[in-house]
Amino acid sequence: MAQEQKITVQRTIDASAKDVFEVLTNPERHAELDGSGFVRSDEKTDRIQAVGDVFTMNMSGDHMGGEYQTDNHVTAYDTNKMVGWKTAPAGTEPPGWEWLWELEPQGSDTTLVTHTYDWSGVTDQALLDKVGFPLVKESQLEDSLARLAAAVS
Repeated sequence: MAQEQKITVQRTIDASAKDVFEVLTNPERHAELDGSGFVRSDEKTDRIQAVGDVFTMNMSGDHMGGEYQTDNHVTAYDTNKMVGWKTAPAGTEPPGWEWLWELEPQGSDTTLVTHTYDWSGVTDQALLDKVGFPLVKESQLEDSLARLAAAVS
């Protein structure tokens, strides 16, 4: 049986889907949401507005030998419902992993947030072996949801 190639976590957050979406589509706020500790800051980015947008983040991690940048290619965008992107080392095409945030209103000021880290699109076996997916653990994704809840409260 093949190993699952994605991790999905959920949390109900006491904020409207609009307020949650406002935070998620602002790359300036991604460092405060990051439960993995890799995201340091955005690199002069604009708010995410559509599929096809690209935003750049300043990162740090032993898996890349320290400081590096990523280009994040927006793959999903539905106002107040969904935003997602595929990450790549800056200046390269995404090798196949994706971050997806799905928002489901549970009333006017409560939102069920589903956060998925999916590396099923990575086909480069050398990269799979090198990176050792999943690079981010389920507990770190849950921490990102807790940080999101704090950011919108």
